[in-house]
Amino acid sequence: MPDAYLVLSYGGPNKPEDVVPFLRNATKGKGIPDERLEQVGEHYYMFGGKSPINELNDELVEHLRDELARRGNNTRVAIGNRNWEPYGNDVIKALYDDGARDILALATSAYQSYSSCRQYREDIARWMGELDLPDLTIRKVRPFWGTEGFFKAILTAVSEGLSKAAEGSRLIFVTHSIPTAMDEASGTDHELTYEKQHHALAGRVATELGVSEWDMAYCSRSGSPRTPWLEPDICDHLEELHEQGVTNVVLAPIGFISDHMEVLYDLDTEAKAKAEELGMGFVRADTVGVDPDFISQLADLLENPGETFCSETCCWAGPKSPEFPAI
Repeated sequence: MPDAYLVLSYGGPNKPEDVVPFLRNATKGKGIPDERLEQVGEHYYMFGGKSPINELNDELVEHLRDELARRGNNTRVAIGNRNWEPYGNDVIKALYDDGARDILALATSAYQSYSSCRQYREDIARWMGELDLPDLTIRKVRPFWGTEGFFKAILTAVSEGLSKAAEGSRLIFVTHSIPTAMDEASGTDHELTYEKQHHALAGRVATELGVSEWDMAYCSRSGSPRTPWLEPDICDHLEELHEQGVTNVVLAPIGFISDHMEVLYDLDTEAKAKAEELGMGFVRADTVGVDPDFISQLADLLENPGETFCSETCCWAGPKSPEFPAI
């Protein structure tokens, strides 16, 4: 059994002064000036300059510790981030100094793509190289989108969302968009891609709930408008549905495990405003958060990872992207 578990996440600012430094980290190497980062940061400033992701991750880790302890497993569980404090490399060093030599990592991203999977593996490889700890082993559990506990938690959230909406509301599953080249290179051996993973889970949920008509839409695209990303954008899709005569919608954010900035801004603010502008009834289903089925599933993955470790060839950024070392 590993002597420590490391939950990996994206990170986010805790106060207004953190916003631009955080965005510098998140866009490192892209040459984006601070003036542009200030504009991008308006999403955070609207909510007091603070992302909810850090507190939500702390809550997740607390529930995960409790579930493991209930099973008699008191292995340490720590949280480390890619782009903000506590940084993953600092957490790894602290765990090592406390005696950990075998760490099992689990990212909070449910699906397989470069940014949500392989990039974390590259982060770990880079951190281990910087720390130069030859007797340390770190493995990473594969994303959990296809697990039964995640499905049950999504099913509960979507069912409750539909129960709050008008009868006949259109169900729209929503996730984070990524470049189409990244999607094509995603997944294990690039067969069940990021997009197909979402469609598989959404289809299973819809079938279980007896929903025959549903859609998949995307949010949070960024970068050059010349780069193709997965579509349709959720706000554009709401306009299309309005033209088709749809009057009520339920958005199910299956691409996000908690109500962080993409959910609060892209869905609860922008998409809701678009629906109101169009005169459409709008309900946003919950994210899975700390649903007991979800927490239990994460504990199962940590205790019994089996053959669920990432393969070396999964989730490249795309055919023209450089390959960096990954665990």
